[in-house]
Amino acid sequence: MRNKIYLFTILSAILFSGIALAQYPILDRVAAKVIQKYQQSSCEQLWQKRGQPRSQQEQRVIQFMRNNPDMRTYFLNQVAGPIANKMFECGLIP
Repeated sequence: MRNKIYLFTILSAILFSGIALAQYPILDRVAAKVIQKYQQSSCEQLWQKRGQPRSQQEQRVIQFMRNNPDMRTYFLNQVAGPIANKMFECGLIP
């Protein structure tokens, strides 16, 4: 009986973690694209892009995340580390 309870608990945990990881698959792709953009950009490119206006697509994504705090938190938790590291390396943050 104990083995069945352990098996059920383990399978439930695996299923739950799989659902949690796939909560926002489109946002995962957007985050990966943003991280890749920062990692592949030189410091000079980031400095130049700093004050430029955003594309219409970027504005839609930003507005969508402003309206959905859960998705915003999820997205920022993914991109914050890599972006902050690159910005620090480039002197964009102290």
